[in-house]
Amino acid sequence: MSIVVQKFGGTSVADARKIHLAARRAIRAKMEGNQVVLVVSAMGHTTDELVRLAYEITDRPSKRELDMLLSTGEQVSIALMAMAIQEGGYEAISLTGAQIGMLTDSAFTRARIRSIDAGRLHDQLRRGRIVIVAGFQGVDADFNITTLGRGGSDTTAVALAAALQARMCEVYTDVDGVYTTDPRLVPQARKIDTISYDEMLELASLGAGVMHSRSIEFGKKFNVIIHVRSSLTDSPGTMIMSQPPGMEDVVVRGCTLKRDIGRITLVNAANRPGLVARIFEEIAARQLMVDDIIQNVAAGGDVVQLAFTVAGDDLREARLAAEAVGRQFDVAQIEVDDQLSRVSIVGVGMRSHAGVAARLFSTLAAENIRVHNVSTSEIVISVLVGSADGERALRAVHAAFELDREPAAT
Repeated sequence: MSIVVQKFGGTSVADARKIHLAARRAIRAKMEGNQVVLVVSAMGHTTDELVRLAYEITDRPSKRELDMLLSTGEQVSIALMAMAIQEGGYEAISLTGAQIGMLTDSAFTRARIRSIDAGRLHDQLRRGRIVIVAGFQGVDADFNITTLGRGGSDTTAVALAAALQARMCEVYTDVDGVYTTDPRLVPQARKIDTISYDEMLELASLGAGVMHSRSIEFGKKFNVIIHVRSSLTDSPGTMIMSQPPGMEDVVVRGCTLKRDIGRITLVNAANRPGLVARIFEEIAARQLMVDDIIQNVAAGGDVVQLAFTVAGDDLREARLAAEAVGRQFDVAQIEVDDQLSRVSIVGVGMRSHAGVAARLFSTLAAENIRVHNVSTSEIVISVLVGSADGERALRAVHAAFELDREPAAT
């Protein structure tokens, strides 16, 4: 008997009616002869509300206590989902991350999964039960509750699918698949039928909100087929897999806009060995994630300007880290820019097609959009632009690469 993992996001379990609809999908999969595991997020905007409450108490809440608080949202959802399935006449049991042995590290609010004890899940499935697991959460070696970061229920679902060797991981959401870009910003955006792990990983990490990037990492590592689809219809969604048909024929698969980028610049720092190492040791100690790193050496080589970008939420901590290091390296000034966005294009086809960068920069130039920085990889080109230019740049790039059109059949 094959195992199917189904994940339902917050909008798909926002109220009692939607919980019953999700329960029916699980029951249908069970009736088709599958063993079924559900991963459920907190209802609606529960997590946002809990975060708001925390910041009403203090402007710097303990990350450990924040995880303790946020984990409660999923516990409400899984209990209600189990009740809904039981009401439909099927056995079900709800389990927290700790109860299924989801062991993580101790990086509160952004923990990483170390291992999963699948034994209890298999035991419950053998008893014929539908198992409902709290997404987004685990427990560390000291039994502290941890969370995997916003969107972490996706990661829980794909990790469970890998641990259970599931046939499929179905991710149900309020959209009917992965689009070439955010259709709320670009109405011409088109649903993608199939996409590679590499492309989806880049799109997710660069701002596409439909999937958590670490969930794609799990999918790629363990070759879990992920089907992103709507919780409101039975229409096929987007299949994320290793080798989609005609993978390299599509030059650019999609484009993204990531808002709220912060940049820290150390101005005229003494160019002594150890500056770069020291600043990023301090960043790592604060468990911050860095995107771009830019270093310019002045004439003569005695001073440098070192800049790096972080998510806007991390800007305050990043500035404190820069100030701590700046005192050691005679930094003349630390500049902070919180008015940046990142526009990116992604496509495996870039490996074998020339002229992609030229078209991107010509498009931005024609729109009179200033580029603050450029970063590239084998299948990605990203540009930093002013926040005010972000949406306009995204629409222009989407049109320039004709992403509204279906790829030519091969």
